[in-house]
Amino acid sequence: MKKSYTRISMAALAVLAASVSVTGCGSSKSSADKDNELYVYNWGEYIDESVISQFEEETGIKVIYDMFETNEEMYPIIEAGAISYDAVCPSDYMIQKMVQNDLLAELNFDNIPNIKEIDPLYLQMASTAFDPENKYAVPYTWGDLGILYNDKRLEELGIDPPTKWSDLWDERLSGELLMQDSIRSAFTIALTKNGYSLNTTNPDEIAIAKNDLIAQKPLVQAYVIDQVRDKMIGGEAAVGVIYSGEMLYIQNEVKELGLDYNLNYVLPEEGTYIFIDCWVVPKNAKHKENAEKWINFLCRPDIAKKNFEYITYSTPNKGAFDLLDTDLQNNKALFPDIDDLKNAEVLQYLGDEVDDLYNEAWKEVKQNKIPHGII
Repeated sequence: MKKSYTRISMAALAVLAASVSVTGCGSSKSSADKDNELYVYNWGEYIDESVISQFEEETGIKVIYDMFETNEEMYPIIEAGAISYDAVCPSDYMIQKMVQNDLLAELNFDNIPNIKEIDPLYLQMASTAFDPENKYAVPYTWGDLGILYNDKRLEELGIDPPTKWSDLWDERLSGELLMQDSIRSAFTIALTKNGYSLNTTNPDEIAIAKNDLIAQKPLVQAYVIDQVRDKMIGGEAAVGVIYSGEMLYIQNEVKELGLDYNLNYVLPEEGTYIFIDCWVVPKNAKHKENAEKWINFLCRPDIAKKNFEYITYSTPNKGAFDLLDTDLQNNKALFPDIDDLKNAEVLQYLGDEVDDLYNEAWKEVKQNKIPHGII
């Protein structure tokens, strides 16, 4: 869900190319050729590239692949419909928005028999939070938001390892804290700290969370997204807020570099959010059946395992999980016990008006407007 990359626009170029006749022979792509295409829109670095080649070899379908950086970048592209993508991989709350705005096609699960490989737990989460009756989306990856800490640095600072979001307001962490540069992630921390739902629409609760984030700002070394991983590995901060999918890479790097400190991951006691990224088919897709073949292929346990090993974000595919080495299955940073997630919520789309409340509150945080009496 949250990896950085260099963006390419192959799909946009392919659409333009497909609309132009080949000069010199007066012909264009045959109908059969067009039927054997699939336009995919996915996050950067969110698939093992060999999986694309394998799908093409096994099906004869040509994949035209494009990438986006955020859900918010992806949504207007799908809404405008200028490019007819066939398979797209949004996150939970954005799928909810797409469903509400009639942008998605219902899936034909006769074409996706491998849906049986998806753990019912994640289908239930999806149905409850953003995909009623599981009509539109098939879970691809999942993860959670937690706290990463450098045990040696905290010991030097005389600070106990964090167990709660509220520990991120310890004044001794001044200049040692890396926060997520993301509206909903930052507000998840402050809202949950205060016992509020991370999906609250209450302006008073949003304001309290905003003021807490402003009060915390003197402790923050930087607001980051992907950089938190490398900064923590480099020993540049004591504590960082990070997505669980980064942990396998971090654990391997700590071991390979022979660092004299550990980087440990903890799920805060107050709760957190779980994200679920899923494959969906836009309503204007021109190759819906090919998209369903693609989704079915990605649900195959051997393919899901290969993708997990590349992406490192947790897989909801129980067949793939069974194929993993025992040490990975028992890695609680990647696959926590269900009891550890009892206070977790899935992010939901709250409507444009509430989005505006969060956006304005975040602007105040970033501009460091400190209301009277906060500090």
